[in-house]
Amino acid sequence: MKLSEELKWRGFVQNTTIADLKVLDEKKIAFYHGFDASADSQTVGNLAAMMLDKLFIKHGHKAVLLAGGATSLIGDPGGKDKERSLQDEKTVTNNVAKAQTQLEQIFAGQKFTLVNNLDWFKDMKLLDFLRDTGKHFSMTPLVQRDYIAKRMGEHGGGITYTEFSYTLLQGYDFLKLYKDHDVTLQLAGSDQWGNGLSGVDLIRRVEDKEVNVITMPLIIDKSTGKKFGKSEDGAIWLDSDKTSPYKFYQFWLNVDDDSVEDYLKIFTELEKSAIDTIMKDFSQDKSNRLAQKKLAEEVTKLVHGQQRANSVKKVTGVLFGDNSSVDQLDQDELGLLAKEIPTISFGLLSERLLGKGLVASKGEFRRLVENGAVSINGQKINEDTEVREISIVKIGKNTFVLVR
Repeated sequence: MKLSEELKWRGFVQNTTIADLKVLDEKKIAFYHGFDASADSQTVGNLAAMMLDKLFIKHGHKAVLLAGGATSLIGDPGGKDKERSLQDEKTVTNNVAKAQTQLEQIFAGQKFTLVNNLDWFKDMKLLDFLRDTGKHFSMTPLVQRDYIAKRMGEHGGGITYTEFSYTLLQGYDFLKLYKDHDVTLQLAGSDQWGNGLSGVDLIRRVEDKEVNVITMPLIIDKSTGKKFGKSEDGAIWLDSDKTSPYKFYQFWLNVDDDSVEDYLKIFTELEKSAIDTIMKDFSQDKSNRLAQKKLAEEVTKLVHGQQRANSVKKVTGVLFGDNSSVDQLDQDELGLLAKEIPTISFGLLSERLLGKGLVASKGEFRRLVENGAVSINGQKINEDTEVREISIVKIGKNTFVLVR
């Protein structure tokens, strides 16, 4: 499958200035994709952008990934109804360093050049920027940009000059990378369309050259209607300290049936034939969640590595009954499990659960047992039990407890 075909099949193109995407099949070019450094980890929304970049690299194009060390100090107003909280340079620098580590994991085996726009903006003089760059921007089209017009409208929250200037900075980024790295294409999310056009227009005015932009649709969690972003509630982070590999795996395992095919195309590198086979098998019995299981395995492997993906798969099997047994878990896997569910020590089960606050009283424990709502390693118990080996206790439908 050629790049132009794969871009469309995977759903990676929302808007573009390129008249015919087939030109990308004929000539190899350098592209850039900027990433936000406003948080100390990237999210699954950023991962979608990385997958687009990886696709271009796979087809032989040169990648320049831009860390927004300067623009993250300003804050992108796109898609926001109020100004973001500003962060200091030390915080943003730390965020860039952490993002670089994540990029190296995601792009393992693929070449890319990493740049930071703070390197060229930190010593730039304001008057020079206004004279050399600002003069090329007309206010009329800028104030008509959708996100600016909404903020300046009757019911908008207003927009500061700091935020307003963001599009000029991003436009200059494109010009700088055109000059230094022969970049002729910007990849971005659909909320960056206007900012991308700023760079296209600036290069046309300054260099009299044609460059292009491709924006991809924002990835929406169909169950909530919200985009996968850093500032959204329940963000799924790539950093294992912010979203554990287990929770990361569970997120993909629990995506809805309507979304899973789209996510397989966007978040994995599986070929069309493989995804078609998965979806055919899945459609015959959706209760087995075959597509979600493959999605969870592939994305967790990409972000956290094969070993960790195997571990969380085993732990999930123990908890949710695919005939896996807790005695199959090694010490690292038990440790992973202990971070996700309550842990009690060996002893009389009612006393240990009561001591951990997992039951309110021995009377409640007794009623749960009588109703068949307590099991040890998948076997329901009919009386209080002394537990003396590593076990999984299940209380009701969704409460799991590790005994060790």
